[in-house]
Amino acid sequence: MRGALLALVLTVAAFATTSATATTPTWTDAHQAVVVITGNWDAIHGSLHRYERDRHAWHAVGKAEPVVVGRNGAAWGKDFASEDADGPVKHEGDNRSPAGIFRIGEAFGYEPKAATALPYRSLQATDYCVDATTSPFYNRIVDTRDVGGQAAKDSTEPMRRDIHVHGDQRYRLGFVIASNPDNTPGLGSCIFAHIWHSPDTPTAGCTAMTLPVMQSLLGWLRPERKPIFVLLPRKVYQARWKAWQLPAPQDTGA
Repeated sequence: MRGALLALVLTVAAFATTSATATTPTWTDAHQAVVVITGNWDAIHGSLHRYERDRHAWHAVGKAEPVVVGRNGAAWGKDFASEDADGPVKHEGDNRSPAGIFRIGEAFGYEPKAATALPYRSLQATDYCVDATTSPFYNRIVDTRDVGGQAAKDSTEPMRRDIHVHGDQRYRLGFVIASNPDNTPGLGSCIFAHIWHSPDTPTAGCTAMTLPVMQSLLGWLRPERKPIFVLLPRKVYQARWKAWQLPAPQDTGA
């Protein structure tokens, strides 16, 4: 399993390093898309849409669902900052959700198994996502039984929040958004889609939704269809969708 996940990380890294500068987007192999549209750079609420592509045409799947994002809104993620000089740029601790187009990584949750075709990590009390920029494990979910307790010493992200954070259920089910796939220090870490605390409680930089919406997403996503996660403010989406070969704005409410 860990060998497969390493291969996934390397593939994602190759995708991200050229995504902002290539004339033709490198995510054209994607046949599933999770699209989140927010009102502006500082908005904490958004709408989530699902799409499948067949013969180069995107088709909506299901209805739009509400989500919450970072408490300070959104900011350009790695490799996308140069696309719009007016937008904020993501950095560690800014409480903004990364904006751009990213691969979807492994799913995770508190239970031993989940109804998903994605690679799934059953979280343990010893699992942490490392957000310390000086750590060699920055932006990685690690098991301290494997890497040693010192690896998580300065991390604020225990993955079993139900055990470590007063029964918190936000990581009960979720998946990784690969917004910094080569783990560049300071450019954002531990970015997930996960369960929300409430419809008006923003995140520290993730995208959060209800449990039923997350369960539906995980049941739908297929790794062989190369799914992508898109998060953009409405005006930016309107300006970029055609060049980036995304679903038309009228289909997303943008």
